[in-house]
Amino acid sequence: MIVPLIDTDLFTWMRDIRRTLHRFPELAYKEVETSALIAAELDKLGISFQQGLAGGTGIRAEIDGGNGQGPCVALRADMDGLPITEETGLPFSSIRPGVMHACGHDGHVAMLLGAAALLKNMDLTGKIVLLFQPGEESGNGAAAMLEDHALAGVDMIFSAHIDTHYPVGRITVDEGLICSYTDPFTIAIHGSGGHAARPHEAVDSVVVAANLVMNMQTLVSRRINPTHAAVVTVGRLEAGTVHNVIAEHALLEGTVRSADRETRERILSGLERVIRGIADMCNAEIQLKFFDGLPAVVNDPWATVLARNAALTVVGEEGVISQGAPSLGGEDFSFYQQLIPGCMVRFGGLKKKDAAGPAHSARFDFDEELFKHGTNWLVQVARQSLEALNPLKGVD
Repeated sequence: MIVPLIDTDLFTWMRDIRRTLHRFPELAYKEVETSALIAAELDKLGISFQQGLAGGTGIRAEIDGGNGQGPCVALRADMDGLPITEETGLPFSSIRPGVMHACGHDGHVAMLLGAAALLKNMDLTGKIVLLFQPGEESGNGAAAMLEDHALAGVDMIFSAHIDTHYPVGRITVDEGLICSYTDPFTIAIHGSGGHAARPHEAVDSVVVAANLVMNMQTLVSRRINPTHAAVVTVGRLEAGTVHNVIAEHALLEGTVRSADRETRERILSGLERVIRGIADMCNAEIQLKFFDGLPAVVNDPWATVLARNAALTVVGEEGVISQGAPSLGGEDFSFYQQLIPGCMVRFGGLKKKDAAGPAHSARFDFDEELFKHGTNWLVQVARQSLEALNPLKGVD
């Protein structure tokens, strides 16, 4: 198969879209201008689409090369930014204080639009569905898309994420679990306040919180098989009002990340047990609440074969690599995979050393040259998957 050429005009178009989105980032479920830009570009391309999904900003577009016949493959791009004040110094830096594209979603949108521009002019043996999804950073945008039937009629789904751990020209493809289970939690501590000079008359919520934070770390270091990836992180601790008053209340917010089901269950039950013990020891009331987390991203074997074949077409054998151990990051692409086979890959986007910070940092950036490989992969995985699925469509 001949790899479609990303010519200068198409590359410049994608780059301009990315930079516009980067300059005007929007948070989860507030991607109003982002959604409008995507809709306008799809309209120019002559591609039919449905707006208003997932609370209002999600889009499902269709390129039907089979006139209603044949299989259907979906490609997904997320589009929300993060609550971070940008410090990259880029000429197209965010003009919105406290909001930036610090995870590459602006690039994901640009590449999916680029793929759409190529696919619409190709002979296809079925239908391509393009999903522009809000709210990935909030963790449930995919679930919201599913509530609006975004996968109706779809047989298989693919997605990709920019990853600056790898150089441009590399695509990671792995079967099985690649992103972890995520379980966010809050812990509310209720003690009793008092004077800082008379701690015996109070139950100090700061001391209780400190005990909890330190003991929670033993859940991984002493309760989990050291060959199994897991982490318990407290990202926020709030307590007290002034230096000479013992805090009556404290609030902790954190997350559990785990790479297999048994480890996850062991940590969650262990956290509850640690809290009961600390509460009894300190004579405090402690309330633990888990929030809706994310299932693990588990790449389907057959979808992974198709993803790898597409990557080989685009970057050759030397360019197709493994990401290694599963990431402890979460990804709501997993919700789609619970319904149909799917595969997520990573596109290398490393800039020159020290030229940018890591994902979710104020200095995050990637090398836009990756658009040439990433867009080609999206095109190839869509075309090749339709061809692979086509003989099986409708067969019992």
